[in-house]
Amino acid sequence: MAWLELLSDYTFQNVVIGAALLGLISGPLGCFAVLRRQSLLGDAISHAALPGICLSFIITGSRDLGGIILGSLVTGTLAALLMLLLTRKSRLKTDAGLGICLSLFFAVGIVLLTYIQGTRNAAQGGLEAFLFGQAAATLRSDLWVMGAITLATLSLLAAFWKQAKLVTFDAEYARTLGMPVAAIEASLTAMVTLAVVVGLQMVGVVLMAAMIVAPAAAARQWSRHLGGMLVIAATVGIASGVTGASISTLSRGLATGPLIVLTATAIVLVSLALAPGRGLLWGIVKHYRQKADLQSRQLLYALYRHPETPPRTTLGARRTLARLARKGYLARTNGTAGVTLTDAGRARARQVVAAFEEATP
Repeated sequence: MAWLELLSDYTFQNVVIGAALLGLISGPLGCFAVLRRQSLLGDAISHAALPGICLSFIITGSRDLGGIILGSLVTGTLAALLMLLLTRKSRLKTDAGLGICLSLFFAVGIVLLTYIQGTRNAAQGGLEAFLFGQAAATLRSDLWVMGAITLATLSLLAAFWKQAKLVTFDAEYARTLGMPVAAIEASLTAMVTLAVVVGLQMVGVVLMAAMIVAPAAAARQWSRHLGGMLVIAATVGIASGVTGASISTLSRGLATGPLIVLTATAIVLVSLALAPGRGLLWGIVKHYRQKADLQSRQLLYALYRHPETPPRTTLGARRTLARLARKGYLARTNGTAGVTLTDAGRARARQVVAAFEEATP
């Protein structure tokens, strides 16, 4: 009954839908930023959105989401284009260009925010909430704006999928084919900017960078193909948004934006640990399997070359003997060694000896 009341709550519906839209757009576009080694791009653009928020308020005198999104889009795009200009026309690396743009625009935003607070305009109350998000203030009209931006951005990405994919993985080859690489990169950067402005209401300027990087980082662990990576990133983004918003609503007091980011971070940590083929635990298991296989081959080699020499009685050697016996390579004997190779064991040992002699110069 409590869940039915929660699902019918107007504010909860707005927050969950908004969080899902945020995850849907930030996950796929974050993949391109991560693969292009521009993980800080979301951080720079999100911080660069602050002066746009302030300028929109100064011009319109209100905190209308449409105007704030437009202002954020303009300043965020300017920051991204300035970063591209700095990295292409100077010797600065990408991380240095991103750092310069982030610091410059965020500093301008703080100055403008301080100026607005000094004007004593009654409408400016709550404007600083865009720093960390104010999900509970999301209106149904805001969702229409966020949904339209999400649909337009993903449609544009689908239309230029092949070009975006080629530029991301091999920009030089795309340039030889005559593609406008600079324009495509600028378009991808502009789309990341759109993802950032969608999340301003939900998680704010400061935390939005995590929603660009985290779903993409988690998806990278589970997929080796760009298409699959985008689908997984979108799923992770939506799951993080809905879960964080639900926990925030049920807890009655915890901020939605940080909980969404913490949920996404938890998914990243699980992915880093458990993803097959790439996870840390997978690597540990693979290491011990290789170690056990090496010990088995060493023991088979020793028993084949020196059948009368007793094997070592250390704990590791006993485990290796038991492992070989389970595979049918060893049989118990009354001889000095205590064990002898079976027919299958001798065949396997001959393979080990041949491989060793072939590898030895």
